[in-house]
Amino acid sequence: MINRRKALKSLATLPFIGSFLGANSLAANPSSAAIVSSVRRDFFKELGLRTFINAAGTYTSMTGSLMPKEVSDAISYGTTEYVNLDELQDKVGERIAELLECEYATVSSGCFGAMSIGMAGILTGMDPKKVKQLPNTEGMRNEVIIQESHTIGYAQALTNVGAKVVKIKTARDLEKAINKNTAMLWFLNANTDQGAIKWEEFIALGKKYNIPTFIDCAADVPPVENLFKFTKMGFDLVAFSGGKGIRGPQSAGLLLGKRKYIEAARMHTPPRGETIGRGMKVNKEEVLGMLAALELYLQKDHKAEWAMWEAQVKLISDSALEIKGVETEVHVPKYANHVPSLRIRWNQNLVKITPNEVRDQLKNGHPSIQTVGDNSSVGITTWMMVPGQERIVAIRISEILSSAT
Repeated sequence: MINRRKALKSLATLPFIGSFLGANSLAANPSSAAIVSSVRRDFFKELGLRTFINAAGTYTSMTGSLMPKEVSDAISYGTTEYVNLDELQDKVGERIAELLECEYATVSSGCFGAMSIGMAGILTGMDPKKVKQLPNTEGMRNEVIIQESHTIGYAQALTNVGAKVVKIKTARDLEKAINKNTAMLWFLNANTDQGAIKWEEFIALGKKYNIPTFIDCAADVPPVENLFKFTKMGFDLVAFSGGKGIRGPQSAGLLLGKRKYIEAARMHTPPRGETIGRGMKVNKEEVLGMLAALELYLQKDHKAEWAMWEAQVKLISDSALEIKGVETEVHVPKYANHVPSLRIRWNQNLVKITPNEVRDQLKNGHPSIQTVGDNSSVGITTWMMVPGQERIVAIRISEILSSAT
């Protein structure tokens, strides 16, 4: 009877979708390779760059996610015609607002860009003189209150446009911190459980003092419900990354919420010049790509996709567990990057290799595989993989760990 490890190895020899199918087919038929090479250049190979299997997640350093063909088709379509940029953003903003059942929306230059233009719009309103004045906030309300536990480096998106961060711990602290200069209350969804003030109370405080509330949900899709949840809950502005779970252009994002704040945010964006957001340009191709990605994401069978991720993670876990001394843990982060994920640990007296060494061997092997983790474990997710790549990851993990026994 064939054992699981042999079965996994035999599975790895089967062709599957993506770049591996292309490579196998072209290698078998040199004439086909000549035809394809005249159409599609391998730029990464020409530049001496190694591509990899993404078993880590939607990290910007790893170029986020892969766009579906429908998205790249929308981007390609955008290259074929001229259109007025403001009119395009107006129409797409209305379409996104309709899809997500919110008051208004705009496509931004990532979640960071959404935070910057959203903050800028709140600082200046629709006043063109103030728009041109940023990042000088003299004469404006310029303080944004953040829970201390929600303070991260990405808050620089707010200070870049001239806002001053005020850190607090409790609701009582927040109320004491509010003054004539308070412009906005900002919430980081990924750190929800780390702060004393939760969503509803945070929103209520904003309404009590007539101060707009903004929530950063950069990596909070999936679940799909989050695209609707926070605007319906009452946050005035909500920001998402476009190139993570939604699988839009890596440099695009979404700013959702109240029309008056988003229209003010748009005052800072191209085609207008002499603004703090001039460099945060979103071209027509990205706007169309983001719309196509969102439409496609909303149409997905999210339950089936989740079941696929669970099966992929189980395959890798089962392969690792064949090795004596290895333990695995499947977990789902509560907020950001809410997908089935795997931690692999082992008794280093039995498996004589460190997690850092395993990660290095995965990264430097063939094919290259990028993972995450720490000094005690290797972390793996499958949601950014091309289906079928989980089999290669399972085999490589098994090979590396078993060779260290």
